[in-house]
Amino acid sequence: MNMSEMKTLETAMSYAPILMFDRAEPFYPDFVGISVLHQSGPSPSFRRDIKFPTKVVQYVIEYAIWWDYEIGHLYEMEHVWVYVGHDGEVVDCEASFHGKVLRGLLKERVNVVGHHVCLYSQPGKHAFSPLPVVFELLPNLYSAAGAEAGCDGLLVNELFQDYFETNEQIDDQVERYLQTKAFVPTMEFEEYLLKPEMFMTWDNLFGIIPHRIKDRLMELEQLYNT
Repeated sequence: MNMSEMKTLETAMSYAPILMFDRAEPFYPDFVGISVLHQSGPSPSFRRDIKFPTKVVQYVIEYAIWWDYEIGHLYEMEHVWVYVGHDGEVVDCEASFHGKVLRGLLKERVNVVGHHVCLYSQPGKHAFSPLPVVFELLPNLYSAAGAEAGCDGLLVNELFQDYFETNEQIDDQVERYLQTKAFVPTMEFEEYLLKPEMFMTWDNLFGIIPHRIKDRLMELEQLYNT
């Protein structure tokens, strides 16, 4: 790792979000891919353009948070964007929510601790919100973590479609495994801090993802075909 990458990761860790997980959550993050944007432009790892005034914002830190599993399918990646001002303070924050983007900063900055924004993770599904009550508006909050566990098998989206594919057997194995992880959300949340060893540049994370998927599929093959 060169000095530039080390500085990027150190900066990202100093602004890393504080995540709140349901007490019954079965899956916690595995890695965090970091990008730092010094001017407006396309996100490296999410289908959106990130726009900000450079007079107010010095840079934006993009956190691509990776899980090998979420309760509905094999692998998950959710995002947090922290906007840092020229004085080093957090100017704004956004977070991914089922492919959409929510504001992550509450009025009067009541969910900011120092340079760290506090965000809640939807039980099992991992979408982010600064307010946990938002999850209670989802009609499948409980069924997604219970009866529907594993229903999406191995997710293949446009970012990774050239690197792996799925089939009926794979989807069935994923569903069988995730059914063993089904749970009832407590809607009681506990603080979780991302660990320094989880952080890497987005390019490095993107490079290891196909290998992570391959390893998980081999584990499932051994589990259900022996």
